[in-house]
Amino acid sequence: MDNQPKSIRALFSDAEKKRQGIESSYDTNSAAFQENLSSAIATYEECLKLAERASLFSPNETLDDIASSDLQYMAISYHLAELVLRITGGDRKAYLHRARDYYDRFLKLLDSYDMLNKSDAKLLETYRENKDKFSVASTKDAGARREAKIARFREEKELKRKLEYLRQNPTALENDEQTLRQLHLTNLALMLHQTFQSLESIAQELHILSLAPPPPPPGQPAQAPDARQSRRDGETYSDRLDSHLPGLKFNGPILSSDGKPLRPFTLLDTRQRLQQGVFRPDHSLPTMTIDEYLEEEKRRGGIIEGGGEQSGIRPEVDEDDLVKADEETMKARAWDEFKEENPKGSGNTINRG
Repeated sequence: MDNQPKSIRALFSDAEKKRQGIESSYDTNSAAFQENLSSAIATYEECLKLAERASLFSPNETLDDIASSDLQYMAISYHLAELVLRITGGDRKAYLHRARDYYDRFLKLLDSYDMLNKSDAKLLETYRENKDKFSVASTKDAGARREAKIARFREEKELKRKLEYLRQNPTALENDEQTLRQLHLTNLALMLHQTFQSLESIAQELHILSLAPPPPPPGQPAQAPDARQSRRDGETYSDRLDSHLPGLKFNGPILSSDGKPLRPFTLLDTRQRLQQGVFRPDHSLPTMTIDEYLEEEKRRGGIIEGGGEQSGIRPEVDEDDLVKADEETMKARAWDEFKEENPKGSGNTINRG
């Protein structure tokens, strides 16, 4: 009996049990977990082959032509994609592309039965235009992206609430075909919602992996590059900074295309100075001391040193020098006579009548 081929119902039930056991396990890196994961994937793949062999879903049919009990088989490709993403080790890029192919088959199947609403159909069109840069929301407008994320979160929350409500009465699901059909359709709508989110994550992960260095050839161990052995512009790398000083040996850009410094440079402390000036006085502080100011004035010639007439200091007359005393007396008399002959204002003849 065990050698007889199983029906798709039995295979799908077996695959569902394995998937539920995997989802309840937390040790994802263990060998036993990966073995159970491989077994579940193989069982779902066998279900997919049986569904295609029996032409369970045909493009000539409509959604109403599918039996309610067969709607659950439309999610086989989705489950395969989710399980493949949980594989660890090996070529991660290959697993991501494999999971994306299963998501493509799931979207194509739902689209052929017109199960996508207006927003989901627009997302599918955007995804097909550029799979490697797909995003469920705009990446240019942060506000629009936030609103789109919130809207899709609310839709997903509502689908989960409806799904939980339909599952609360298992007896009704067995006796009421309409309720069972509504349960499967709601479950597929939730899977569709999560598919677009997974496709966005796959695109982001593939972009990150594309930036990683290529793996070493088979049989050659991976080695970290030695900076002292690396060559740039045909010259051996050197730890000496003065070898790249402008005017000596190298005069070009500061950083290379990969961000490595090509020559010494100084980081300015503009931000630190601004922080220090926050609590400074609002008035201008002196920039030099008094001694420094006098030194500067002396250098510019603003200070006259020494005696003589230029200093403005009248020398004291020696009382014992009679000749000098007579000269000072005669000079004073002459000045007095001049003031008597020329009274104050006598020279101003303007405006006189």
